[in-house]
Formats: sequence, C-alpha cells, structure tokens
Amino acid sequence: MKIANIKTAATTGHGMHLWVKVETDAGITGIGECVHGGVQAIAIIDYLKERLIGADPFAIDAHFEGLRRGHVFDGGMSGALITALTGIEIALWDLKGKALKVPIYELLGGKFRDRIRVYADCEVNPGMDFGQITQVVDGVLERGFTAFKIDVDGGSAKNKDAFNKTASEWEHDRMVRLVEMAHRAAGEEIAVGVDVHTNLDVPSAVRLARDLEQFHVMWLEEPVPPENYDAMREVKRSSSTPICSGENLYLRHGFRDLIEKQAVDIIMPDIPKCGGLSECRKIANLAELYYIPFAPHNVASPIGTLASAHTCATIPNFLIIEFHWLQRDYWTTIIQEKEDIIKDGYIHLSDRPGIGVELDEEVGRQYQYPGTSWFA
Repeated sequence: MKIANIKTAATTGHGMHLWVKVETDAGITGIGECVHGGVQAIAIIDYLKERLIGADPFAIDAHFEGLRRGHVFDGGMSGALITALTGIEIALWDLKGKALKVPIYELLGGKFRDRIRVYADCEVNPGMDFGQITQVVDGVLERGFTAFKIDVDGGSAKNKDAFNKTASEWEHDRMVRLVEMAHRAAGEEIAVGVDVHTNLDVPSAVRLARDLEQFHVMWLEEPVPPENYDAMREVKRSSSTPICSGENLYLRHGFRDLIEKQAVDIIMPDIPKCGGLSECRKIANLAELYYIPFAPHNVASPIGTLASAHTCATIPNFLIIEFHWLQRDYWTTIIQEKEDIIKDGYIHLSDRPGIGVELDEEVGRQYQYPGTSWFA
C-alpha cells in the first residue's frame, strides 16, 4: 500500500479546523484534524505532500521526523509547520488502524483505561452575577460533567493598561469573587479550573494563586506567559494551588525545560496542534518521570477529540481532557455517527478501527472556512 494523495478542507469553529485526508492506492483513507495552524498550514501540507506520495503510510514516526528535520530552518520546532505535520500524522494513524482493523490505542501499546474523563470549558465570565453563573453551571452538571473551567480574566477593567500585566486591586478581587461564586454554584465534589490566559505578571499571579487556595481549584491555567519557565516556577512554588500550562508549546523539545524544571504541576499539550498522537505520548512519558499529570488542552471537533483520547488511554499519568464546544450546534452532526462521543462526562473508547468516527463532509461544507477549498 502506498500514499496516493493528501487533501485538505477547513471548517469554522474555534478558529479554523483543518481536515487532512490521506488516500492510498488500496482505497483506504485516513482522516486527521489539526487546529490553530491557519491558512499557512494548508499551504504547508500542499507543499509537503509531494514528499509523501508513493511512500509507505505505516511509517508514521519516520515520516513525521523526516519532514520535521528536513524543514528545521522553515520552522521545524513549532508553529504552523508542526501543526500541519500533526494533521497528517493523525490521518496516518486513522488510516493504519483501518487497514489493520484495530483502534489506534492498540497500535500505541494498549489501554490503561477504558474511559477518558472530560471537563467542560464553559461560559462563565467576568461580569456575571451568581444567578447567571449558577444557570451555566447547572447546565454543565446536567450533562454529567464532574469538572469545568472558567475564564476569570477579560471584560471591562478599571485603570488597566492593555499591555501591562499587573492586576489592579479591583481586578484581583473580581477574579477571586468569580471563582468563589463558581465554586459555590458547583459544590464541593465538582472540580473547577481557572484560566487567565497568560495575562498576569509574577506578583499578580502569586497573589491570585494564594487567594485561590481556599477553593481547592483543579488548577490555575497559564497565570504568566509560558515562554519564561523560571517565572512560571516562581508562581508554582509560591502556593499550593496547582499550576497548569503548555497549550502553546510544541513537541517534546518545547516541553522539556518546563517539565525538567518542574515549573508546573500539570501539563496541557494541545494534541491536534503540537505534534500529534505519538509525539504527545512521548511528552506524557517525559512528564510521568516527574509525576506530572497530563491534561490536554482541546478545542477540536469530535474527530480530533477522539483521536486525542486514544493517546490519553495509553499513558499512565492522564488526568482529564478539555471539551470546548458547549455553545456550538454541530458537535454531533459533523460526524457520520450522529452521536455524542461524550456520555456523562466521559469518552468511552470503542473497538472501532482507526479513530472510530468519520467526518460527514456534507455537514462540514455548511461550515466551510471562507477562502478555502474542499478536499480539492
């Protein structure tokens, strides 16, 4: 069997969702998804596919690393090139699973668990009162989730420079109050994650982390910009509030210092963005040496989410994965199976070959990203 062609399509969602279809001369096709690569990733895949046509589709790691090393001067450590390779990599795993008639997790070494715990990124934001927060939280809990995440930054701020990362007294108090209300609405048995999107400096982050200790939050996410691991470590060491980071890092090389310096309590690679299924299993294994849990950031559709779940099943230190589609109406309709892959807050892995679900192209085209072609 040889790779015959590689095609792309894109839909709107959390930005652009880029679909990668790998076709073979045996008629077997794999589908992959990658996110946050933009139109650049489409151009990169179109350029790279000439290197893969005629190649063995089973040599997944070799293709990934060969193309990455071959383009190290073109961004082979991070960014759109890695995201483009990620889309191809996930499609190749889907194809290989279908060809061998086994789910991807069997090809990655088998499962540590049969179900994958999921948390909901929900629409709790600054400016909401307790009644509004309770309404959102109740909706999340009714769907069976045992954990959710809220954004405590953003909204109108008093005396806040757009580029200055120092939180004012008013901003700090507002963030703490928001967490308190979400925690009260959820109850003691529900985990609450808190995200500030890198928007604080070290003193502001330390103060927030300490004042959140009373709520025993699941984590405080990216309190400071992720590129300075020493600054992140200062925040971690200042408080018992768990610190989580990693959604904008790429490859195990990008996570090495973060993990080895033990600058965070939890890592959160975005699997359909930062290297794919095999690479993120290596990242998780590195983190496991330091007893650091693995909790992937995830804004992908059911296909990218389920692909990520295969990796999560095959590592010992998996904690939880994100669900970011509460407000989108085509979560279930964009796959042919027309069923929610999340049931009562968990993804239950099946024995279907490959990823286990298929893209409904007719539905996908209704959300085609402007200015892109459809598997041309």
